[in-house]
Amino acid sequence: MTAKHVAELMTANPLFVRRDQTLKDAHDLMRTKNIRHIPVLDEQDKLVGVLTQKKMIATVMGLLAKYGTSALERKEKQQIIGELMDTDFATVQPQQSLAEVISYFLKNKHGCLPVVDENEQLLGILTSSDFVRLAGQLLES
Repeated sequence: MTAKHVAELMTANPLFVRRDQTLKDAHDLMRTKNIRHIPVLDEQDKLVGVLTQKKMIATVMGLLAKYGTSALERKEKQQIIGELMDTDFATVQPQQSLAEVISYFLKNKHGCLPVVDENEQLLGILTSSDFVRLAGQLLES
């Protein structure tokens, strides 16, 4: 059976950070869980941002250049996610068709789309890697 809707391909209940957590928290999560995109939630569990690996690495490199390796961990602990996260991002809903969503990925070159319900509650995340995995399944069948 081939997936046709976002809900069939997304990763449900994805890992996330809160906007008041630190860059150190996000950096550790990305490194230990091998993920590249982290949804950011507020205190009411509403999706308010996305922190990408690209943004995180750029920030870490900037801190390294400015303060050096000896101060990196301390500076990461001082940098709040809410100040770094992207707040201009698209979302999808679980019932949307994958055909519609793939065109968005191709046009915008984004690596992920958070999946939300009508109240902006995070349900899952859809990544470009999910589409690569789907392509592999289709090639094997």
